[in-house]
Amino acid sequence: MPDAEPLRVAALDPEGLAILSAHLQDADVRVGDMAFLPEAKRFVLAVARFDWFAAARGRCERCGTGLHFERVMRVRRAGFEQDPDAVLTLLAISFMPTESPAGTVMLHFSDDGAVRLDVECLEAVLSDIGPRWRCGNPPDRDGVPGKAQEA
Repeated sequence: MPDAEPLRVAALDPEGLAILSAHLQDADVRVGDMAFLPEAKRFVLAVARFDWFAAARGRCERCGTGLHFERVMRVRRAGFEQDPDAVLTLLAISFMPTESPAGTVMLHFSDDGAVRLDVECLEAVLSDIGPRWRCGNPPDRDGVPGKAQEA
Protein backbone atom coordinates (compact mmCIF):
# COMPACT_ATOMS: atom_id res chain seq x y z
CA MET A 1 0.00 0.00 0.00
CA PRO A 2 2.75 2.43 -0.95
CA ASP A 3 0.37 5.18 -2.12
CA ALA A 4 -1.01 5.73 1.40
CA GLU A 5 0.43 8.77 3.13
CA PRO A 6 1.32 8.25 6.81
CA LEU A 7 -1.19 9.98 9.04
CA ARG A 8 -0.04 12.38 11.78
CA VAL A 9 -2.60 14.24 13.88
CA ALA A 10 -2.09 16.36 16.99
CA ALA A 11 -4.87 17.28 19.42
CA LEU A 12 -4.61 20.20 21.83
CA ASP A 13 -8.34 20.80 22.33
CA PRO A 14 -11.58 18.77 22.34
CA GLU A 15 -12.22 19.49 18.65
CA GLY A 16 -8.81 18.15 17.68
CA LEU A 17 -9.35 15.13 19.90
CA ALA A 18 -12.64 14.40 18.10
CA ILE A 19 -10.74 14.26 14.79
CA LEU A 20 -8.08 12.01 16.31
CA SER A 21 -10.81 9.79 17.80
CA ALA A 22 -12.53 9.43 14.41
CA HIS A 23 -9.28 8.21 12.84
CA LEU A 24 -8.85 5.65 15.63
CA GLN A 25 -12.42 4.34 15.68
CA ASP A 26 -12.35 0.52 15.58
CA ALA A 27 -8.58 0.30 16.14
CA ASP A 28 -7.40 -2.96 17.71
CA VAL A 29 -5.22 -2.52 20.80
CA ARG A 30 -3.29 -5.21 22.67
CA VAL A 31 -3.40 -4.54 26.40
CA GLY A 32 0.37 -5.16 26.50
CA ASP A 33 0.85 -2.34 23.99
CA MET A 34 -0.37 0.32 26.43
CA ALA A 35 2.00 1.86 28.98
CA PHE A 36 2.06 4.69 31.49
CA LEU A 37 5.48 6.31 31.88
CA PRO A 38 5.01 8.30 35.12
CA GLU A 39 8.47 9.93 35.14
CA ALA A 40 7.77 11.37 31.68
CA LYS A 41 4.07 12.02 32.48
CA ARG A 42 3.25 10.15 29.26
CA PHE A 43 0.74 7.45 28.31
CA VAL A 44 1.54 5.57 25.10
CA LEU A 45 -0.14 2.89 23.06
CA ALA A 46 0.37 1.14 19.75
CA VAL A 47 -2.73 0.18 17.77
CA ALA A 48 -3.77 -1.49 14.53
CA ARG A 49 -5.73 1.42 13.04
CA PHE A 50 -8.44 0.66 10.48
CA ASP A 51 -7.88 3.12 7.60
CA TRP A 52 -11.31 4.58 6.86
CA PHE A 53 -9.88 6.72 4.01
CA ALA A 54 -8.56 3.59 2.27
CA ALA A 55 -11.95 1.91 2.81
CA ALA A 56 -13.64 4.82 1.01
CA ARG A 57 -11.36 4.00 -1.97
CA GLY A 58 -12.36 0.33 -1.86
CA ARG A 59 -9.40 -1.04 0.13
CA CYS A 60 -9.65 -2.64 3.57
CA GLU A 61 -6.39 -1.89 5.35
CA ARG A 62 -5.01 -1.54 8.83
CA CYS A 63 -1.90 0.38 9.78
CA GLY A 64 0.43 0.23 12.76
CA THR A 65 -0.13 3.52 14.59
CA GLY A 66 1.32 5.08 17.73
CA LEU A 67 -0.61 7.38 20.05
CA HIS A 68 0.72 9.26 23.05
CA PHE A 69 -0.72 11.63 25.61
CA GLU A 70 1.51 14.12 27.44
CA ARG A 71 1.19 15.67 30.92
CA VAL A 72 -0.58 12.63 32.33
CA MET A 73 -0.83 12.62 36.11
CA ARG A 74 -2.78 9.41 36.75
CA VAL A 75 -4.07 6.40 34.80
CA ARG A 76 -6.91 4.05 35.74
CA ARG A 77 -8.50 1.18 33.85
CA ALA A 78 -11.86 -0.56 34.13
CA GLY A 79 -13.70 -3.38 32.42
CA PHE A 80 -10.75 -5.52 31.29
CA GLU A 81 -8.00 -7.67 32.78
CA GLN A 82 -4.28 -6.87 32.59
CA ASP A 83 -3.69 -9.83 30.24
CA PRO A 84 -1.01 -8.40 27.89
CA ASP A 85 -2.23 -10.56 24.98
CA ALA A 86 -5.89 -9.51 25.24
CA VAL A 87 -7.07 -7.39 22.30
CA LEU A 88 -9.49 -4.50 22.82
CA THR A 89 -11.33 -2.50 20.19
CA LEU A 90 -11.10 1.27 20.63
CA LEU A 91 -14.48 2.89 20.01
CA ALA A 92 -13.84 6.54 20.89
CA ILE A 93 -11.70 8.99 22.86
CA SER A 94 -13.28 11.85 24.79
CA PHE A 95 -12.18 14.74 27.00
CA MET A 96 -13.96 16.19 30.03
CA PRO A 97 -12.47 19.42 31.42
CA THR A 98 -12.13 19.74 35.18
CA GLU A 99 -10.19 22.86 36.21
CA SER A 100 -9.11 24.40 32.91
CA PRO A 101 -6.84 23.43 31.26
CA ALA A 102 -6.82 20.16 33.24
CA GLY A 103 -9.26 17.37 32.57
CA THR A 104 -9.92 13.71 32.03
CA VAL A 105 -9.28 11.81 28.80
CA MET A 106 -11.36 8.65 28.41
CA LEU A 107 -10.45 5.86 26.01
CA HIS A 108 -13.66 3.89 25.43
CA PHE A 109 -13.28 0.24 24.37
CA SER A 110 -15.74 -2.44 23.32
CA ASP A 111 -17.35 -4.54 26.06
CA ASP A 112 -17.42 -1.52 28.42
CA GLY A 113 -13.64 -1.35 28.84
CA ALA A 114 -12.11 2.05 29.56
CA VAL A 115 -8.86 3.80 30.37
CA ARG A 116 -9.05 7.11 32.22
CA LEU A 117 -6.18 9.60 32.04
CA ASP A 118 -6.10 12.56 34.42
CA VAL A 119 -4.15 15.22 32.51
CA GLU A 120 -2.75 18.68 33.27
CA CYS A 121 -3.92 19.72 29.81
CA LEU A 122 -4.95 18.03 26.57
CA GLU A 123 -1.95 17.12 24.43
CA ALA A 124 -2.07 14.04 22.18
CA VAL A 125 -0.30 12.95 18.99
CA LEU A 126 -1.22 10.12 16.60
CA SER A 127 1.43 8.92 14.11
CA ASP A 128 1.34 6.08 11.61
CA ILE A 129 4.45 4.03 12.24
CA GLY A 130 3.69 1.16 9.83
CA PRO A 131 3.40 -1.44 8.54
CA ARG A 132 0.14 -1.53 6.53
CA TRP A 133 -1.74 -4.73 5.73
CA ARG A 134 -4.95 -5.78 4.05
CA CYS A 135 -7.83 -7.02 6.17
CA GLY A 136 -10.90 -9.03 5.22
CA ASN A 137 -13.81 -6.70 5.95
CA PRO A 138 -14.36 -3.28 7.46
CA PRO A 139 -15.49 -3.21 11.09
CA ASP A 140 -19.22 -3.92 11.41
CA ARG A 141 -20.87 -0.68 12.47
CA ASP A 142 -24.37 -2.19 12.24
CA GLY A 143 -23.61 -5.08 14.59
CA VAL A 144 -20.94 -5.29 17.24
CA PRO A 145 -18.37 -2.49 16.61
CA GLY A 146 -14.88 -3.62 15.83
CA LYS A 147 -15.69 -7.30 15.36
CA ALA A 148 -14.68 -7.51 11.68
CA GLN A 149 -13.28 -10.72 10.28
CA GLU A 150 -9.67 -10.20 9.29
CA ALA A 151 -8.01 -12.09 6.43
